[in-house]
Amino acid sequence: MSQPQHKDYAGAKLGMWLFLFTELFLFGGLFLLYATYLARYPQDFARAGKGMHIVFGTINTVILITSSLTAAMAVTAIQRNDRRRVLYLLGGTILCAAIFLFNKYLEWSSEIGRGIYPNSPRLAAGPPGESVFFSLYYLTVGLHGLHVLVGATLLSVVAWRVKKGIIHAGDYVLLENGSLYWHLVDIIWIFIFPLYYLLL
Repeated sequence: MSQPQHKDYAGAKLGMWLFLFTELFLFGGLFLLYATYLARYPQDFARAGKGMHIVFGTINTVILITSSLTAAMAVTAIQRNDRRRVLYLLGGTILCAAIFLFNKYLEWSSEIGRGIYPNSPRLAAGPPGESVFFSLYYLTVGLHGLHVLVGATLLSVVAWRVKKGIIHAGDYVLLENGSLYWHLVDIIWIFIFPLYYLLL
């Protein structure tokens, strides 16, 4: 007779929190680098910040905050064993991620069309701080966008497992961890938005 499978829920949560801390160190290093260069080129950074698409940034901020809410509500719904609502809420979160990435594509297309991208002739001919600003911007936001894609993929897998009944009210640690990861994606953007889009 086979033994019931033991699942270490506390260990899974601890592992996720440790992973999230490593992600915070990664982006924290980028923010520290930003602060260092901001102190060195304050006027160039302010000039470059005025050229950012604040409308795109604001819309994407609202989208990510909304997606974080739906992810949190999905955890509450699974605790009530409301599988249909969980699927709707996760679908909403994934849709928000897709809209965010599409908006970022439109924004980057516009910037590249204006000759604003790392090592572009336009930035090379301008002040050094402006080139540093946009290099850090593309690196930080690009890395964040990769995290959005990974998070959306993870939540898609979670949604499939919810639909199959693998994740339910008695076993939802994967959904909880996926939601935690998504909250991290949201929190990182909350720092990115003012640093790059609201810099005066």
